[in-house]
Amino acid sequence: MPAIVLDCDPGHDDAFAIMLAAASPLIDLLAITTVAGNQTLPKTTLNARRVATAAGIHDVPIAAGAARPLHGELHIAPDIHGESGLDGPRFGEPTVPLADVGAVELLRQTLLTQPATVVAVGPLTNIAMLLRTHPECAGQIERIVLMGGSTERGNVTPYAEFNIYVDPLAADIVFSSGLPISMVGLNVSHQALAEQPILDRIAAIGTPLAEICLELLGFFGTAYRQVHGFAAPPVHDPITVAALIEPAILTYRRGRVDIELTGEYTRGATVVDFQSSTPNCDVGDILDVPAFWDLLIDAIEICSARALAK
Repeated sequence: MPAIVLDCDPGHDDAFAIMLAAASPLIDLLAITTVAGNQTLPKTTLNARRVATAAGIHDVPIAAGAARPLHGELHIAPDIHGESGLDGPRFGEPTVPLADVGAVELLRQTLLTQPATVVAVGPLTNIAMLLRTHPECAGQIERIVLMGGSTERGNVTPYAEFNIYVDPLAADIVFSSGLPISMVGLNVSHQALAEQPILDRIAAIGTPLAEICLELLGFFGTAYRQVHGFAAPPVHDPITVAALIEPAILTYRRGRVDIELTGEYTRGATVVDFQSSTPNCDVGDILDVPAFWDLLIDAIEICSARALAK
């Protein structure tokens, strides 16, 4: 059973990653850490606590991390995620508390207790800071599975995907670390569209949590239609977790990924070379879309039952 720590910036799709990681009997979710990205750190951290409370996740510590990138100003995405970062549903006050340490310290303590996979679905600031300040943890990281980048076009600029664009220096540190890395880029996540049949299956669950999920996807879908012209929203982040639960769900190509740090028009681009003699990454390619949605909908059902039992 893979043990994981989940680093995130909730964020609508992050919410589904949290639920999937907590629900699966094949995943041991050790900790949740937050970073500024989709919204500011206070908002992403509050959102992690909101999701955990709504989904009945009361036994996983949550810690707040970096409030800004390693270099430069923070870029957030209110056009996609709203002013709260989780616009759509009405959440009550969260009952899940914050840990009494910050994200990097919680990551350090957790990893030194047992080896784990780091699943990073926001900007990579916390992970880069961990590698810089606690190099002894590197040997405890079995793999870094991240949502970010693309083999094709970006979504915040023509060449840069949002998570990498927010903190390209942190991404460069991670991709240059020598650790095993799996990248789930936009070329993968744009295959996972929450189309009407998926919404119908979630609605059929008939629980308060399912209603929250529908409201999340409703807001997310409207934003993607208005900003990017998508007919249905791509649910990026939980693919990272799904690929750990069922490895056959995602195929990879071995390649080298470098991060553009200074390009006037290409800052934050993931430069993917499948012909490199020095590969550093397994690059996600083809997603088994029906299997992915089966996993995610099962997770909503499991979390619904937990929430109702509290």
